[in-house]
Amino acid sequence: MKILFLDQSGKPGGAELCLLDIVKPYRDRCLVGLFADGGFKDLLQQHEIPVQVLTGRSLQVSKDSGLLQGASSLGQLLPLITRVAKIAREYDIIYANTQKALVVGAIASLLSRRPLVYHLHDILSTEHFSRTNLRLAVTLANRASLVIANSQASQKAFLAAGGNPKLVRVVYNGFAPQLYRQENSVAQTRQELGLEGKFVVGHFSRLAPWKGQHVLLDALTQCPPEVTAIFVGDALFGEQDYKQQLHQQVAELGLEQRVQFLGFRSDVVSLMTACDLVAHTSIAAEPFGRVIVEAMLCGRPVVASQAGGAVELVETGKTGWLVPPGDAQKLAEIINTCRQQSEMASAIAHQAQISASQRFELNEINRQIERLLAGVGSRESGVGSREESDKEDKGEF
Repeated sequence: MKILFLDQSGKPGGAELCLLDIVKPYRDRCLVGLFADGGFKDLLQQHEIPVQVLTGRSLQVSKDSGLLQGASSLGQLLPLITRVAKIAREYDIIYANTQKALVVGAIASLLSRRPLVYHLHDILSTEHFSRTNLRLAVTLANRASLVIANSQASQKAFLAAGGNPKLVRVVYNGFAPQLYRQENSVAQTRQELGLEGKFVVGHFSRLAPWKGQHVLLDALTQCPPEVTAIFVGDALFGEQDYKQQLHQQVAELGLEQRVQFLGFRSDVVSLMTACDLVAHTSIAAEPFGRVIVEAMLCGRPVVASQAGGAVELVETGKTGWLVPPGDAQKLAEIINTCRQQSEMASAIAHQAQISASQRFELNEINRQIERLLAGVGSRESGVGSREESDKEDKGEF
């Protein structure tokens, strides 16, 4: 089975890192088509995965686009759709990994007569999308042969928005536990960052209002001076204003000596392992929460917002802690508890590491996806297969 994977981003975010792991077993019979150039293309090439950037134009469609903007973008999408449809004739399945990829992939699926699979990495609700884009996403997803939701929370939102329950299956992100076993010295990393003798809370995500970095800053004011925070990630997608607000908040709260913004880093595992606690502070429901699982696999205690996919990953008091989204006081209480009861926090982190290694093991997750894709292929084998539709195009039927 040959698969054409589609993704809108040139940058390796959570959905792209998930796709990278899914694609690896198909590297000799797939193509990853990207709608933008960037670091994700380089990452795919490092893993010897065939990749093409399919358009040189940036697609000016955002999650909050309205009807007029969506309509005006159709003109720039048509050449891309035509190209994808042509390429798709050489493959058995079109696999759309993001919302823009869904728009292009769904129309290309009709033109090329190839089945469409949509991997849903979002909470499809008006909290994250305009009503126009929400309706469009659900309508197009309902034309797919399969929708893979990355959590029960994503599945629930899809169904609530009008998604077809017969199409959707939940498959969590997969991880290779061995990649999170850190051999470098924690002491060395802490020394390099000037964090010796500190209780370090790590926050790992892009700087965006809904990711809630400001909540952690507020929580720090309710913790002793030795509690410090590192923020790994930077602003994307026009969110520079929020980054500026965070720096202003640090100054106003007098936290300059207790906060470090490290930007994008490639040594995330080393930095996570050097933390005493990893905080996930999203104020809106997270579709999955890769950072939460990564911290668990690193053997670090985790506190997460009690919403969306995070609720499926963390069991309070057993594998971490959940706090109400946006509640800086509750977050501070957990931070202080972990600082005061380090042995208890370490025991919970160890249990979480064992659980995460079993629940999200990459090979098993990939087997689940392989079985689902095989099911799509078998259902389509008698109708609209690559050979039959090519004959039809040539007038052989």
